[in-house]
Amino acid sequence: MFTFVLVITTFLLACCSATVYKVGDSGGWTAKEDVYYSWAEGKEFHVGDSLIFDYDRSVNDVTQVSGALEYQFCDPSSPKAVYNTGHDTVTLTEPGYHYFVSSNRVRCSSGQRLDILVVHDPSRPVPPPPPSKILPIGKTYKVGGSKGWSVPQESDLYSKWSEEKQFLVGDSLVFEYNEEANDVLEISGDLEFKYCDPTSPVAVHKTGHDLVTLTKPGVHYFISSKTGHCEAGLKLRVVVETTPDVLPKLPPLDRLTRWLRSVFGPHHH
Repeated sequence: MFTFVLVITTFLLACCSATVYKVGDSGGWTAKEDVYYSWAEGKEFHVGDSLIFDYDRSVNDVTQVSGALEYQFCDPSSPKAVYNTGHDTVTLTEPGYHYFVSSNRVRCSSGQRLDILVVHDPSRPVPPPPPSKILPIGKTYKVGGSKGWSVPQESDLYSKWSEEKQFLVGDSLVFEYNEEANDVLEISGDLEFKYCDPTSPVAVHKTGHDLVTLTKPGVHYFISSKTGHCEAGLKLRVVVETTPDVLPKLPPLDRLTRWLRSVFGPHHH
């Protein structure tokens, strides 16, 4: 009983100590130059706090983007989340930088965008982690094969290496390299990958023998932060799927032929 009361009390303290911010205050969420930079400046956002976005949903929305470059260039093409009710409450569940823009590039370029840094407040209980998932036993791939993770002679070496493979949740990547000359940064967005921007990584690996397990479906990006290495081709993009295709990757006609044979038998013409 005492333990139950303690848990409830801790939960209530965590809830009650969180702060709710109305973005832009009385002005709400609209296109105004430098308003949101000034609004966020001086505030300290913590895990558990919430943002309220108020706006006219017929002409506006809130798009959360994954990286600093998507934010800088008002690129909403690969959003983390999209809100469009006109009165959206976004709870900040993770520490780090969070980026919000209007998906209307004109409005975003006119100032309708917000970036904030979220930190853990040591006086608050840390939210419990989500239940752990049991990942399937997957394959382990050594990135680059015998060449490992190093500046390639051919700039498309790693794109060719990944295109030949089908990556599934539960698979792992092994990066082998000289730790004194190289590293591995996992980054979040397509623009960061394209322009070799290491400023807001999701994870940093630098042991020289790094094992990275692919725990989520989607596109994963890896680059080297060392000067000139990524630009020379030391970067990797992998697409991770949840389940394998029922049929192997074949041209459409071959897929149709195999399906017909499976249904009608080998002598069907």
